[in-house]
Amino acid sequence: MKLFAKKILLADGWASEQTLTIEHGVITDITAGYLDGAERANGVVIPGMVNCHSHAFQRAFAGFSEQGSEGQDSFWTWRNIMYKFLGQLTSEDAQVIAQQLYIEMLKMGYTRVAEFHYLHHDIDGQNHEKLATMAEAIFAAAKQSGIGLTLLPVLYRFSGFGPQAATEGQKRFINSVEQFNDLVSDCFELAQLQPNCNVGIAPHSLRAVDKSSLLAAVEHVRALDAQAPIHIHIAEQQKEVDDCLAHYGQRPVQWLLDNADLDQYWCLIHATHIDEAERKGIIASQAIAGICPTTEANLGDGIFPTNEFLMENGTFAIGSDSHISVNPIEELRWLEYAQRLSKQQRAMLATSKQKSVGLNLWQKAAAGGAQSTNSNTGALAIGKQADLLVLDDSHLRLFAHDDLHLLDSVIFASQRNPVLDVMVNGRWVISGTAHALEQESADNFAQLLAKISA
Repeated sequence: MKLFAKKILLADGWASEQTLTIEHGVITDITAGYLDGAERANGVVIPGMVNCHSHAFQRAFAGFSEQGSEGQDSFWTWRNIMYKFLGQLTSEDAQVIAQQLYIEMLKMGYTRVAEFHYLHHDIDGQNHEKLATMAEAIFAAAKQSGIGLTLLPVLYRFSGFGPQAATEGQKRFINSVEQFNDLVSDCFELAQLQPNCNVGIAPHSLRAVDKSSLLAAVEHVRALDAQAPIHIHIAEQQKEVDDCLAHYGQRPVQWLLDNADLDQYWCLIHATHIDEAERKGIIASQAIAGICPTTEANLGDGIFPTNEFLMENGTFAIGSDSHISVNPIEELRWLEYAQRLSKQQRAMLATSKQKSVGLNLWQKAAAGGAQSTNSNTGALAIGKQADLLVLDDSHLRLFAHDDLHLLDSVIFASQRNPVLDVMVNGRWVISGTAHALEQESADNFAQLLAKISA
């Protein structure tokens, strides 16, 4: 197919009057001017965004945990409520939730998701007859919605440093290393059955895995794919840092730098509480910081040192994590505003080369998200996958919309979703803001919410 755009954000910047030639989901040519037979985009075209961190089942939990407790609420009390909630979800429920979530992601501009998948077993904590039953639900949801998927089965062994035995609320997460590696192998086979999917792993956190299990899982997945993405929660809360110091005598990120061979395919999720040496170590390793601003704000985690990290050429991606918000625009807005509030300055995440905060953030987050998923996405260029968004011109015309200011307006000024159409892997999945399955999916999801909240 061919797609003509009056204005398009290419890898090297804004361009006008360009035609993309797309074959087998990949951009094979970019030609100045209109080519006969090309479909005309109904607005400005920009690259789709990658969601680097998702726990799909938590979408059904959004809104259930905002009851106050006289200043004593924290990530840890939120987690206890979450455990009670997930104890009742079946594999069929998990697919309903994930499909609804992935449609919502597409409508807001995410074209690929890294699913940090740790709900492995049945309600009683027993193995399903087929080990990858819950993973199959995620694959099915991605296929039905049309979103690109990087599945990251989670290795979860312990409840805390020590190691401490898993709790009752964690029984659906737990695998031996051997069983986990079998699950990962099964997921690689599943990924071969549908397009636009790949598989990595996610050792849950340093409190949930020890050194031997972490390294064994990494060795197994890297034998299957030397470039498999590896994601890990790390240094999300101050308590985790304190507990790691007490157990290992090192801060979490420093321990990881010293004990694992980090590279550009590792993504450190949150990494909120890091010192200068850890920040520089992440950058030197070429690992990605996976920042989830709305979830980190919702849980009261803290603020990642984004300004310093980017000034030193660190790579970041964004994720919606607990899905208290499913909106890349809001994630990027929060990313910038948190820096403004902490530094009491404006336009913190612009550079001398790129004065537009919005443009700088969109391009860097999309590229970092592509790296975090080892996917051929993140920019519009020859050889890249055709994952793109068409923004509604009728909405953009009400704000500053020249090249320098357009994405600033989208991220900081507009209160409406500007995404009109979405293409993933060369196929339209959102047309005129609508998804073919959105009504059916929403009805199924609403019925599920009624059941689990009864």
